[in-house]
Formats: sequence, C-alpha cells, structure tokens
Amino acid sequence: MITPIIMAGGAGSRLWPLSRELYPKQFLTVTGEQSMLQQTVVRLSSIEHSPSVLICNEEHRFIAAEQLRLGGYQHGGIILEPVGRNTAPAIALAAIQAVNNSEEGEEPILLVLAADHVIENVKAFEDSVSKALSFAQKGKLVTFGIVPTAPETGYGYIKSGEQNGDAFSVSEFVEKPDLATAEKYLENGSYYWNSGMFLFKASRYLEELGKFSPEMLTICQKAIASNSTDMEFIRVDKTIFESCPDDSIDYAVMEKSKDVVVVPMDAGWSDVGSFSALWDVSEKDGNNNAIQGDVITDNSTNNYIYAENQLVTTVGVDNLVIVQTKDAILVADKNKVQDVKNIVNQLKASERSECKLHREVYRPWGKYDSIDTGKRDHVKRITVKPGGKLSIQKHHHRAEHWIVVSGTASVLNGDETTLVTENQSIYIPLGNIHALENPGKIPLEMIEVQTGSYLGEDDIVRFEDKYGRV
Repeated sequence: MITPIIMAGGAGSRLWPLSRELYPKQFLTVTGEQSMLQQTVVRLSSIEHSPSVLICNEEHRFIAAEQLRLGGYQHGGIILEPVGRNTAPAIALAAIQAVNNSEEGEEPILLVLAADHVIENVKAFEDSVSKALSFAQKGKLVTFGIVPTAPETGYGYIKSGEQNGDAFSVSEFVEKPDLATAEKYLENGSYYWNSGMFLFKASRYLEELGKFSPEMLTICQKAIASNSTDMEFIRVDKTIFESCPDDSIDYAVMEKSKDVVVVPMDAGWSDVGSFSALWDVSEKDGNNNAIQGDVITDNSTNNYIYAENQLVTTVGVDNLVIVQTKDAILVADKNKVQDVKNIVNQLKASERSECKLHREVYRPWGKYDSIDTGKRDHVKRITVKPGGKLSIQKHHHRAEHWIVVSGTASVLNGDETTLVTENQSIYIPLGNIHALENPGKIPLEMIEVQTGSYLGEDDIVRFEDKYGRV
C-alpha cells in the first residue's frame, strides 16, 4: 500500500511578501481556490493509498492541521521537525514511523511529495506513479524526472541512462546549470528536471540511508523512538534531532545508491519557486497579465499583479511583478525575481517583523489582524472560531479593552466569567489573569485595544492552554 509523505517545510522567501517565515508558500492559495498543501492532498484522491503523513516545522503545525481540517482530509499524523535538517532526515523519520506502524508482513511504499508544487495534469501525474510502482515493489528507489519544456536554470537536472520499460537508469544528478548548459540539456533530450518527488519501500530507503549515512539513520531512529503524541502531532526528541547531519535526500542517498531509477513525468509541473514561475502557471488576460484581486490596468502587458486588500492600478508597464499585501508592496522586474530573497535577507538583518509575519496572523483558535500600532497602543481585529479558546494568561506591561462586533465571548477576567455580546465591551486590567472563548456557533469578531509600556507578543504568561502551548 502506498503511504504518501507530504513535506511541508521551507520558507519560500522568493515569494515574499506573499510568503513569510511563519506562513510560507505551501499554505498560500495562489492558483485555484485551495492552498498548495490542500491541492497536494486532493491530487492523491484517485490513487489507492493509506492516510497521508505530513512533515512540517513545529511553528507551522496549527496552520497545517487547520488546512487539513477545513478540507475534510484524513491524515495519518503530522510529524513535527523541532529544527530543520533538510529532506533526508525528514523522510527518514517518516519511513521509520511507517515501518513501526505497519502490520506484520506489510511493506509500506512511500510516495514522497512536496506540499508546494503545482501539477496541472493530474492524470499524467497518476500515470507516472502507476508506472513507478512496479519498480518500487522490486526494491528500486524511484525519482520522478520532469520532461523539460524550457532551458530552466532554476532546477537541478537528472541525466537518464539505459531504458528499462517505463523507467531509466540514472546516469548522473546535475546541479542547476547556466543558461548555455541548460539549452544543451534541452537539446540533448536525455535530461529531466529534478522534481524532488520519490517512490520507494520505506525499508529500502532506510537500508540505503544506513549504508551511506549511518550516523543520520541512528540519530533519526533514536529521535523518533523518544517521540510523544500531542493531539494529531508527533513530536520527536529535539535534543537528539539537533545533532542530526543536515543533508538532502539526493546527496545522502540518491546520488550514491546503485538502485535508483528515474520515471519521466510530463504533467505541467512547477515548484512555483519564484514570481515568474507563478506567472507561468496563472491564467492571463488579453494582454498577458496574470491578475489577482482588485486591479485596473491600462496599456500594461506581461505583468504579475496581486492585490490583497487595496486597488492596484498600472499604466504603460511591462514585465513587472507587483504584489500588494496589507503591510508591504513589492515591485520587481520579472527577469530579476530570483533576487527577491535579497530583500528578505535585508529585512532579517534589520530584524523587521515583515520577514516573519503577515499583518494578519493565524492561531489555532482563529486569527488576528494588527490594524494600527502607536508607541503605547496597538489595535487588533480578533476572530475566534466556534469552540476556540485563547490560553489562560496575563500580561506584565499592558492592559486590554475588548469590544465585541459580532458573536458572543465568554471572558474570564480575574475571578469572574462574563458573557459579552455584540456592541458590549470589557476591560482587562494590567496583570489580571484572563481568557477569551467563543462558546457560540458563529465566529466571534472583536476589536482589541492594547495600551501599555510594552506591546510585544512575547509579553504573555500562559497558565493553561488547550493547544499545548504552555
């Protein structure tokens, strides 16, 4: 039985300001009506498989779980990486978990996918997986090679060797080439883009990992042996896992193993690694503009224009990327979008919050939008989903005033619990232990006004939390 392993790590810095460190691109809805993670899960619907296992950063756990819940998708657990150690250890954790959870005599076959890829032709994707399955069952490590459509310099390549049915032996893995080399690869016809998708028996991957990276395998085995379960989350031992080597599956296993084969895939694939790639896979208007949101153009061509919450207008521009979010605006030459990460690096160096957070921040209980900030005041719009509850907490440096816009709030304020409904308000003095809960059936919408000498998010002392954040 195939067990999909969906890797939902990564920061997607080249898609800033849409993608942020704490809300990266795999959770964005950039094509269609579902996030890229949700599209990855839906793509598996016609393939017979056991529940998918998700691997993500601990800081992203509630976003991932909520997106799966909203889609109604069943899953086999969410493995949390306490620190990033690249793809080889992440897949090792999933493989060990799959083997440990398998029935006696069962050989789980892992379909390793990234959560941030776009695949336009799902049927072609399914066909390639079907062709690869017989090779995986025979103990081969299958990698999927994307049939190239252009001399792309942003991808690594796989050079195919001798053909064996629907698969080829792998002659070599090649790093990202310059343009002239990429053009030669395209003309040659035996080179494929390296998709980062794989199919193999969990036991075979672990066997090869133990052969070529025994230290990594040992550390992963020890880390997941000490795992703890927190709701749907599987936590590995942080102290042990921190000592794990940082390496990709290509370097650790695929480039060294003699049992690797490549199965071609021609499915309209993109890793959406830049705004130019996002423009490629987006619908265009009559002037070849990809537009999302409230946008008006005049004599403008070949642009990617995204407006989150304001009107964006253009006159006489060509080949630009224009992205407006609630707290940032990006204007870039579409030929220079690989350098957007340089802006992110500058933001990090300046310790600006825009590299990590959107103005609208998601929490397990709902979300908040930072509407306005002054030296001693901060205004938020807070949305608490039905049944959601903020932690029992207190603040050392700020007081809070809550005004309910719609719905009903159950508010613990010191020793008293009060129901606060639409058009009512309540004051939380500095230092008071308090909590906010939505006991109703509709979302609770409220305005929070914070006042005090320090208004940082780290001024929270939690005493109790239903989401395990204490």
